[in-house]
Amino acid sequence: MQLEAAGRPLQQVWRTRRPQPGAGQVAMRVLACGVCRTDLHLADGELPLTGQPVVPGHEIVGRIEALGEGVGGLAIGDRVGVPWLGWTCGACAQCVAGRENLCENARFTGWQIPGGYAGHAVADARYVFRLPERYADEMAAPLLCAGLIGYRAYTMAGEGRRLGIYGFGAAAHLIAQVAVQQGREVHAFTRPGDPVAQQLACELGAAWAGGSDEAASAPLDAALIFAPVGALVPAALRAVRPGGTVVCAGIHMSDIPSFPYALLWGERRLVSVANLTRADSEAFMRLAAELPLQVRTTRYALADANRALDDLRAGRVSGAAVLVP
Repeated sequence: MQLEAAGRPLQQVWRTRRPQPGAGQVAMRVLACGVCRTDLHLADGELPLTGQPVVPGHEIVGRIEALGEGVGGLAIGDRVGVPWLGWTCGACAQCVAGRENLCENARFTGWQIPGGYAGHAVADARYVFRLPERYADEMAAPLLCAGLIGYRAYTMAGEGRRLGIYGFGAAAHLIAQVAVQQGREVHAFTRPGDPVAQQLACELGAAWAGGSDEAASAPLDAALIFAPVGALVPAALRAVRPGGTVVCAGIHMSDIPSFPYALLWGERRLVSVANLTRADSEAFMRLAAELPLQVRTTRYALADANRALDDLRAGRVSGAAVLVP
């Protein structure tokens, strides 16, 4: 399923041959691919297209079918996952400093690199990861972005006990479970008037759930913002105590409205999360193997990718949407 121009539906395209791996790459049959809000930003033109048709999808679960020259540590038949960060140069100042998530020359799966809205895909072998066996293919797909970005945002929030989560979709429903199982108190802020998301949050252990237009029931130690709504930034700053942290976890957000300095004062911190690192992937997959995470999914056929994106845009997906070829 290919995006040819922003604002247009994806087009079903048939290839005459399967993609072949180059040096350092693996080729795989796609078993499942999560549908992420970043795919929606791409389809809606909020992320610039490369000038060429794009195959979206960066939560890929695949079975390796071929190895390129020089690939070690992987074998044909291995089940692996492919995340958003698909290639880094290893030589720029950010890479050398250990911040590969900020690589100046990075390429991303489903954007500059053809992604998983397909029957087959190719990936850089450095950026594929074995997945915990306890999760079936459909359940493992959301771990690769919703889980990873949620985990990076969670670690940046610090050690505070009371955590607010704004936007209760794919990422939030996973990291909320991690927080609860690690003894934290989760407060979930959903779209106003969304009882389904609020019920899901409570089922997964949230101490409180309500609309994002409601005030926090108690001062928060930290807040994670997954919804791409800039107006939530001052709301979250208002909700956190002095010394607290607000983490913006999306790749795109609407403009943040002006707010009084008093909301930031008191050594509150406002930070953003950009992409992920291989260390994030390895750490979160170990954690997901240890913790019994409930991954709520809505399954779609690959040919129904446009419907999946429409449902995500309209807030009709509970948990995570997943395409299964």
